[in-house]
Amino acid sequence: MTTSGSRQISGTYPMTNQPSTHHLRVAVGPTQYLPHDLALDIDDRHPLAHGGFQLDLDVTDGLISSATPQVGFLHRSAEKLFESRDYRQIMMLANRHDWYSSFHGELVIGLTVEEALGITPPERASITRTLLAEINRINVALIYAGCALPRGDKAGDAALQLRERILDWMQQVSGSRIHPMINRIGGLAHPVTDESLDDFADVITALQALQPELTSALHEHTQGLIDVAVVSPDQVQGYGLSGPIARAAGVDADVRRTDPYAAYAEFIEFLPTPLVTAGGIHGRYQILLHEMAASTALVSAATERLRELGAGPIDVPLPKVVRVPESMTYGWVEGPIGRTGALLVSTGDKLPWRLALNTPSSHSMHALTAILPGVQVEHLAATVSSIFMVIGDVDR
Repeated sequence: MTTSGSRQISGTYPMTNQPSTHHLRVAVGPTQYLPHDLALDIDDRHPLAHGGFQLDLDVTDGLISSATPQVGFLHRSAEKLFESRDYRQIMMLANRHDWYSSFHGELVIGLTVEEALGITPPERASITRTLLAEINRINVALIYAGCALPRGDKAGDAALQLRERILDWMQQVSGSRIHPMINRIGGLAHPVTDESLDDFADVITALQALQPELTSALHEHTQGLIDVAVVSPDQVQGYGLSGPIARAAGVDADVRRTDPYAAYAEFIEFLPTPLVTAGGIHGRYQILLHEMAASTALVSAATERLRELGAGPIDVPLPKVVRVPESMTYGWVEGPIGRTGALLVSTGDKLPWRLALNTPSSHSMHALTAILPGVQVEHLAATVSSIFMVIGDVDR
């Protein structure tokens, strides 16, 4: 079957002049090497191209009538690994289930353990965490926005190139491009130097220059998809959706504002309220870029605040063996693609009795059963690409 537009689907299914329903198994990413009827043609740089899942669809005359995701092809066992490691070791593993929102993976564990221990990181650590979290948000927005545009698109390629600059900067700051491992219980491993802050100022300038061009390119590319794959406020509530997907549906849910953590209380004025959109594909990218601009401004403000603070402590000294008192603690953060929660149950040992994650990708994957019915098959790739998720975060 051939469909209009770039990056759609490849494969065939029966076409007749009579109304009929066909069952199709659609492969996404590496699952195309398993039995399937169609393969979703997604940019190999897109987060969904890594890990893979499949969709069982019922299609009537080119219109999806039902959808069931098939997951579990990439089981990370993150939660069970947490329960067999001490708290310091967990911090080194927490960035691997969602390798795009890696800093936030570390941060949610750090904040949850700190709350259970009753400790408060130094102000410099909290502001630096806020700055790095928003840089991680920008990084993720660039990969989704860049991959939404056809290969060779000037703005799309510029977005992905700028993301590479951010990853290089993160390596300079933390020692790793993908898994920063800079968070510690009680703060950070080390401060971000003034020289590194100076270097990122150049990235901020490039971001501000790219924003109008990227916004225009995405608007032009998705303006015909305003009413495609609309997510309603009821679906947001029913499936526990969050992040840009929820805010594109007009649902004002952002724990950075409603329950500030790290140093977000200092920067409330930079946190955007959701734009009113139709909740479709176009609106999700509109929100993504709107929030990227807000994050850029917040990073600049946090940088200036760090310069004002000057040198100072970056963590709270802890004993060699960290033991959390017997307790049950729930912490959360507003990650780049949605709200991530961590439930910590401790019996007073150096290992958690239970450390469970509540991740946005899982909610988004399950919501496909409600979002996809009514979508034309030719819009399947664009729809799935706009439901922001990472497979390691689903198969955790």
